[in-house]
Amino acid sequence: MNISHISRRAVIAAAAALAMPVAMAQAPAKLKVGFMLPATGTFAALGTAIENGFKLYLTEKGGKLGGREVEFVKVDDESDPSKAIDNVNKLIKRDNVDVLVGSVHSGVAMAMAKVAKESGTLMINPNGGADAVTGAMCAVNIFRSSFSNWQPGFAIGQAMAAKGHKTAATITWKYAAGDEMAKGFKEGFEKAGGKVTKELTLPFPNVEFQAQLTEIAAAKPNAVFSFFAGGGAVKFVKDYDGAGLKKTIPLFGTGFLTDGTLEAQGASAEGVLTALHYADGLNTPRDNAFRLAYVKAFKMQPDVYAVQGYDAAQMLGIGLDAVKGDAKNTAGFAAAVTKATIDSPRGKFTISKAHNPIQDFYLRQVSGKENKVVGIASKALADPARGCNM
Repeated sequence: MNISHISRRAVIAAAAALAMPVAMAQAPAKLKVGFMLPATGTFAALGTAIENGFKLYLTEKGGKLGGREVEFVKVDDESDPSKAIDNVNKLIKRDNVDVLVGSVHSGVAMAMAKVAKESGTLMINPNGGADAVTGAMCAVNIFRSSFSNWQPGFAIGQAMAAKGHKTAATITWKYAAGDEMAKGFKEGFEKAGGKVTKELTLPFPNVEFQAQLTEIAAAKPNAVFSFFAGGGAVKFVKDYDGAGLKKTIPLFGTGFLTDGTLEAQGASAEGVLTALHYADGLNTPRDNAFRLAYVKAFKMQPDVYAVQGYDAAQMLGIGLDAVKGDAKNTAGFAAAVTKATIDSPRGKFTISKAHNPIQDFYLRQVSGKENKVVGIASKALADPARGCNM
C-alpha cells in the first residue's frame, strides 16, 4: 500500500515536471520593439508624440500585438544621420529587437532603412518622409505609417495653384526632407500651371532666416511655399510675420509648418494654409474617440505625429496577427498589411505595393489654435515610388 502511495505521488510529480516546460514553451517570447526616435534637440517633442501614439494603441490592445507582450528598447537618435548606422546596429545586434520603429529625421530614416533592408529586420517608419525609403530603397520588410516627402509638397502645390497664384518662392532647410518636399511642391504647382521663380535654402537646423526673407521681399512672388518643423517652424512663421511679408505675400506650407507649433506661433500663424494627411476638428467618430483617449492618457492634444505613431502600432498589430506573432515572416506580414484598410484617426487609408500610405491630404487653414479643414488638397494621393522594383 505504501509502495502504491509513493508511486502515485511520484507519477503525479513527474507528470507535473513534464508539464511545466510544455506550458512555458507555449507562452510566446516578448516582442522587442526598438524605438529609434529623437529624445533631445529640435524634434524631441515629435519623438515623444510618436511614442505616445504607439503606446496608446498598445494599451487599447491590452499590451499585446500579435499575441505577444511588448518590451521597448529606446535609443535617442539625436536627429543625427552620422550616428544612425551605429544606433540602429545597437538595437539589432546588441538588443536583438524584433521590430524597428523610427524615425523623424529623413536622413536618419534612410540610414535605418539601409540597415533594415540588409538585415531583414522588420521596420515601420512613423515619420521620416525620405522618398527613397519606399522608393529605391523599398523592401518587403520596410513600411511607412506616415507619408513620403513628395506627397504633402505635391498636394499643397496643387492647392496653391487652385487658389490662383501663378508664381511662388520656396524656402526650406537644405536636407533630404526640405529638398524632396520642395521638389514635390514644384511638380504639383507647375503641373497645375504655376511657376517657381525663387528657390531658397539654409542648412539644417539653422533658424537665422533674415537673409532669405530679404530675398523673398525683393522677388515679390504671388505666394511662398515653406517647409520647417518643430522649433524651426515656430521661429520661421514668427519671423515671416515680423518682416511684414504675411500682409502682402500669402504663406503656404506642408502641414508640419503649423502642426504641434500653433501655441508657440501665436497670432503670426493665423490664416496660414497647409496640406497634410491630418487636421484638427475632423469630427469623425474614429478621430473623436482617439483624441479623447489621447488627452486622457497624456494630458495634451494629439497631433499628426501622435497619429502616425498610433498607426505604426496598428499596422504592426495587423501584420503580426496574420503571421501569429512571427516578426521574421516579413512576406506574410507584408501580404496582410497591403491587403488591409487601416482605420486611422486621419481617415481610412491603404498601403501601396511600395508600402507607403495612399491617403487624402487635407487643405487646412490656421484659425486660432487649430488647423481647420477647408477642403481636400489631394484625394487618395499615392506616392509615385520612383525607383521601387518590388
